[in-house]
Amino acid sequence: MKSSFKQLNLFEAELTSITPETIVLPKGYKGLAAFHKYWGKKPIESLAFLIENLTKKGDVVLDPFLGSGLVAREAAIRQRRFIGIDINPVAVELSNLLIDLPSPYLLEKAIYELETSVKPEIYKTYLLEDGKFATHYLWNGNKLNSVWQLSHKRNEGDKRLPTNYDYQILKEFEAYQPQIPRPIKFFQNSRINTNNSLTLKDLFTGRALHNIDLLLDAIHKQPDTIKSALLLSLTSASGQMSNMVFAITGRGKTKSQSTNKIEVGSWVIGYWRPTLHFEINVWNCFIKRANSLLKSIQQDEFEKGYQVSKKLEDVIHNKAEVAIIQGDNRKILNNCPDESISLVLTDPPHSDRIPYLELSEMWNSLIDKQPDFSHEIVVSNARIRLKDKKLYLHEMTEFMQTATRILKPSGILALFFNARDAASWKFLKEVIPSSDQLLLRGLFPMNYSANSVVQDNRKGGLKNDFVLIYQKPGNEDKIKLEFLENLPNWSKEIPNINSKSS
Repeated sequence: MKSSFKQLNLFEAELTSITPETIVLPKGYKGLAAFHKYWGKKPIESLAFLIENLTKKGDVVLDPFLGSGLVAREAAIRQRRFIGIDINPVAVELSNLLIDLPSPYLLEKAIYELETSVKPEIYKTYLLEDGKFATHYLWNGNKLNSVWQLSHKRNEGDKRLPTNYDYQILKEFEAYQPQIPRPIKFFQNSRINTNNSLTLKDLFTGRALHNIDLLLDAIHKQPDTIKSALLLSLTSASGQMSNMVFAITGRGKTKSQSTNKIEVGSWVIGYWRPTLHFEINVWNCFIKRANSLLKSIQQDEFEKGYQVSKKLEDVIHNKAEVAIIQGDNRKILNNCPDESISLVLTDPPHSDRIPYLELSEMWNSLIDKQPDFSHEIVVSNARIRLKDKKLYLHEMTEFMQTATRILKPSGILALFFNARDAASWKFLKEVIPSSDQLLLRGLFPMNYSANSVVQDNRKGGLKNDFVLIYQKPGNEDKIKLEFLENLPNWSKEIPNINSKSS
């Protein structure tokens, strides 16, 4: 059922209530924004503020490094035409989902069908001797340490030593060969704890792979309109299904008091496989994410559908409202006419901060998508990729020149940026065209919506991103930017990254 006229007015009022003060303390991600584990998300409040104040309805907004797809959604619901590009297949899948939500009725029906057909088969593999089912297994290296049956209340329930019955079930899956569509491809990269011999069997137990195969087989029998949502639910849950869920020990320990308490941690960025780790019931992981997505769709306040294309020309010529495109943005934007974009709002790769494609490889493997590693703009610690800072500088320069060409006179480039060294900040002056082509109007710090280990916690890492506002010279429909001076900590100078405030 569509929203009533009154409900729609209330929602539109909420859209325009974004103020400078709102972006100082962004709320945590919730609903659709919180559904997937995709890293590098930016606060909704900042995205909304920039789109609302730097464009008009009907203007074209471009995000050439699409990522989590949040910019796509925020632009579309504000009636801006939108073009999004990303080289990462899972980013494209996620963005399409956020723009074209499946029917909650059909999704609920599909989840019920999986619960009826697949859950019993998966649960058989976690059967305990007393007829109950395990929720967690605690491993110490390759040795099973204990078997847990936790209640819905975290860390409460039965925990006991494994029995011969438990070992017997484990043995059934020791030699299991996964049927997952394609093998995983990793590079030697100590930054994210990977090497080129790593396989899915290193990341998951045989039992987990067996159960993931059961889920994939059942999901692929669902209609195409629902399949992508279920596959993304699986990718979002996959980290918690893996051997990468660390065990938390010593929490609450003080100088005078020790504790032997062990708690369930989570999958963190990279492919670190801790010695003390958990194996978690695959169905429980999946259904939590699938139900989270269902609930978010049911509560979605804006139910409008959009005309979505895979060609940017359709948005430029007003034949579609949204274009979501997978590929190298530099090549794709060659087809974008000069001076046709009102706002480029994007979070480009920041040197070696987050190697998106390498980190996404587990997800892309599960959904049978082949990423194009060769054209990713990034600095990778995987030497075999030959993605060094010199090449990164060249490719970012190429991108910036294209972005400048396609911006309208007075158009805005809003660039999210974070780097931990002076050289990376200096690179901005090298890749941005001269001031007669693109002028820095200023910048402001953007707080994170939630603290996360995804943030760069290496020495010198900044504690927030910055939003840099560049404008293309021109007098046609000139956008007034004086309101930006009201933003908290607005500055016209590049920050001193050695200051304590950073």
